[in-house]
Amino acid sequence: MSYDKITVVINTFNSEDIIYHCLDSINQETKILVIENSNNTTLKKELEKKYTNVQCFLSGQNLGYAKGNNFGLSKVKSKYALILNPDAVLKNDTLNQFLTTANNFPDFAILGPAKQDEFSEIDLNKDKSQVFEVNTLKGFAMFLNMEQFEKIGFFDENFFIYLEEIDLCKRLKNSNKKIYLDKKAIINHKGGGS
Repeated sequence: MSYDKITVVINTFNSEDIIYHCLDSINQETKILVIENSNNTTLKKELEKKYTNVQCFLSGQNLGYAKGNNFGLSKVKSKYALILNPDAVLKNDTLNQFLTTANNFPDFAILGPAKQDEFSEIDLNKDKSQVFEVNTLKGFAMFLNMEQFEKIGFFDENFFIYLEEIDLCKRLKNSNKKIYLDKKAIINHKGGGS
């Protein structure tokens, strides 16, 4: 698989105790943009030294989820972007699975991983299809088809934390864009929030 089609965006705030597990789970051929919401130059140097595929930006202040992710997405040049929370950990084949599903469902705006069942209308254990359409996804992991956002834009920066992914999904749906959940794309997430 060609990982140059994907850029991973990780928006963090003093997450040095958990971000390494996240970064270790991402294929080293994949470009990663870390948006650190502080002036932690030590963390920036450590991340960029340990991971040659990581570029870390220091915002100097806590931008929040929407503004921080929007900043990262503004730097993406690839066809797809994967927004990840720093406490999310990918399985070995997660990126390949997203790329396969993207090829099979090229009309998608967002793909979400299997750990999304709180927000889907379908019981994942009863539904045998691998990929199905949903109305909303949780924001800890969202695989974006960048061209689908040219007119809509990304997150509403009036939201600081919470509900911004629901707002984005609602705007996408109102514009007849497709949001899919992929049961085979698995991401572990222990956080309680989005």
